[in-house]
Amino acid sequence: MIDYSNFSLVLSGGGALGIAHLGVLEDLENSNITPNEIVGTSMGGIIGACLSIGLKQKDIYKLFVDFSNVFNWVKFSMHGNSVIKSSKIEKIFSDIFGSLKIKDTKIPLKIVATNLSNGDVKVFNNKSDIFIKDALLATMAIPGIFEEQSILGTTYVDGFLSENLPINQASLNDILAVDVLGKNSFLVDSPNNFLKIQNVFDMLEKSLRLLMYNQTKASLSKTKKNILLIEPTTKEYKTFHFHKYKEIKQLGKNLILI
Repeated sequence: MIDYSNFSLVLSGGGALGIAHLGVLEDLENSNITPNEIVGTSMGGIIGACLSIGLKQKDIYKLFVDFSNVFNWVKFSMHGNSVIKSSKIEKIFSDIFGSLKIKDTKIPLKIVATNLSNGDVKVFNNKSDIFIKDALLATMAIPGIFEEQSILGTTYVDGFLSENLPINQASLNDILAVDVLGKNSFLVDSPNNFLKIQNVFDMLEKSLRLLMYNQTKASLSKTKKNILLIEPTTKEYKTFHFHKYKEIKQLGKNLILI
């Protein structure tokens, strides 16, 4: 058990699977529990940032209702290093966060990205004089899918490449960590679809989930902090299933004992 009067909330990346974080947030809200620090990677960083400026779970959930229509945030690109331009997503982040910087949040916030040039983990925090929206564009920049983000002359991509569940970046000893790409995120059996191309994509996604799961296991084995780890059962869903926001949110409900 952790001390809910003084704890860090750590949220993993996971694309649409990250909507399960909202189920956990709803349970915390219903128990009048607020984290003293929020640390997030990729989708966990986006949800954590919303929470850090005072948005309630229901307000964040409404944003994902809009995200369920991919045309509201996806703009394909024929140039550069990615297939999706970030302009629509940047507009959404600007509408939510405006000119707020990480140092302006109500709850201390840390957003994790990866330095593309050397692979080092980068933690944007209240000492980083940058806009929240820029840090979020960095932490969600899956290489080849979303545009990489340049901040103060350095290029950053998705934080999952360095720390998908960033427990090492938490300042407090007690941590509530929610990992939507944990042990309950992948099917035991190999893909067996009729179409080979579907099998290839499913195998690639499973491999990435295993990679991040093993990355997190290594971090957990080395930490001496007091961690309550929540691993929603997300194995039946894909990281792009934004249209299944209702079902995915429920995966995070009733998983913590308070």
